[in-house]
Amino acid sequence: MLTAEIIAIGSELLTPERTDTNSLWLTEQLNRIGIEVKLKTVVGDDDARLEEAIKDALRRSRVIITTGGLGPTEDDITRKIAGRAMSRRLQLDEKVLSGIRAKFMRWGRAMPEINARQAMIIEGAEVLDNPNGSAPGMYVEHEGRSVVLLPGPPREMKPMFESLVQPRLAAKAGDVRVVRRLLRVSGLGESAVDEKIAPVYRQHTNPQTTILFNRSEIEIHLTAQGKTEQEAELLLDGLAGQIEERLGDAIFAFRGERMEEVVGLRLAVGGFTLATAESCTGGLVAGRITEVPGSSVYPTAAPKTSPSGSSTSRSPTTLTPSTASCSCPATDNSSAGAPPKPRSTCYAAD
Repeated sequence: MLTAEIIAIGSELLTPERTDTNSLWLTEQLNRIGIEVKLKTVVGDDDARLEEAIKDALRRSRVIITTGGLGPTEDDITRKIAGRAMSRRLQLDEKVLSGIRAKFMRWGRAMPEINARQAMIIEGAEVLDNPNGSAPGMYVEHEGRSVVLLPGPPREMKPMFESLVQPRLAAKAGDVRVVRRLLRVSGLGESAVDEKIAPVYRQHTNPQTTILFNRSEIEIHLTAQGKTEQEAELLLDGLAGQIEERLGDAIFAFRGERMEEVVGLRLAVGGFTLATAESCTGGLVAGRITEVPGSSVYPTAAPKTSPSGSSTSRSPTTLTPSTASCSCPATDNSSAGAPPKPRSTCYAAD
C-alpha cells in the first residue's frame, strides 16, 4: 500500500488565527484511492527547516505533497527549497510565464514583474495548470517518489488535485481502497471502553482501531483496507457488530452522527416536539439542536435564564425536575401576560 506525507507550508499556519484545512481534505481524497497518510507536517517560511522536512519525507514516503509557498513574494520558498532537496535546478519556463501574463491581462491589469518567479519550474517537473490563480503546481517523479507541489488557497488547490493529480496517484495505488467509520459512545470513559472492546479489536490487524476522547463522548475510529470499498465496508461491519455486542446502548452513533443529529432523528420519527430551559448556558443546548438541518419540525421554545435563575425570555413553560424528561406530561405554566404557545412533549432542562 502506498504511503503519503503532507507538508503544509507557511508561517501563518503556525499562528492561532489559521488552521491547516488543506491536509484534512487531502487525507480524505488520498484514502479514497487507497493511499494512507502517515505523517502531516506544518513548516514555517524557513529555508533550513523546510529543506529538512522535504528530505526526511523523501526518505520515508512514496508520495509527498506540499501545499502553499508557490506565490510570487520573497517568503514563498517552496519551489526553491523543493528543488534544492531533490538536487534539481530551477528553470524559467517561458511558456508558463506567457500564460501568467495572459491571465493578468484577462483580469484587466498588467503583471507585476515579481510574478515572474512563479514561472521558475523545477528541472524535470511537469507543470500543473492553475485556472483559478497565477501559481502553477508541479509534479515530479524523483527516485521512485512522487512529489507534488500544490498552491495553498483551497479554491486553487482542490481543483488542481482532483483533475491533474488524483487520477495518476490512483493508478499508482492499484486495487487498494481505504474506508473509515466512526462510532460514538456516551456514558463510559475512555479506559472503560478500551477494557470492554480490546479483546475484540486486538484480534484484527485489518480493520485497525483507535479510541479517542472528544469533549463529552468517546470516539472509536475504525479503518479498513480492501480491494474494493465494498470489501472494506464488510470488514468494518464485522468489527462494528462485535464492538456493539460489547458496548450495547452506550453506542449512540455508528456512522459518525453527532448527538444532536441522533436526538433530532428520534424526535422527528416519534413525532415529538422539544422545549429547552437553560440556565447559564446562553442557549447552547437549543443551539446544538437547531443547527441540525430539518430541526424546525420539533423545537417549540427555548427560554434562557440568567445565573440568578430569572427568565431572560418569555417562556410558555416553567420546567421542574419532575417534568425534565422525555415523554413527560406537558405543563402549561405560562409567564404572566405571555401568549399561549404550543405544548411540548419533551423537555430539556439545565
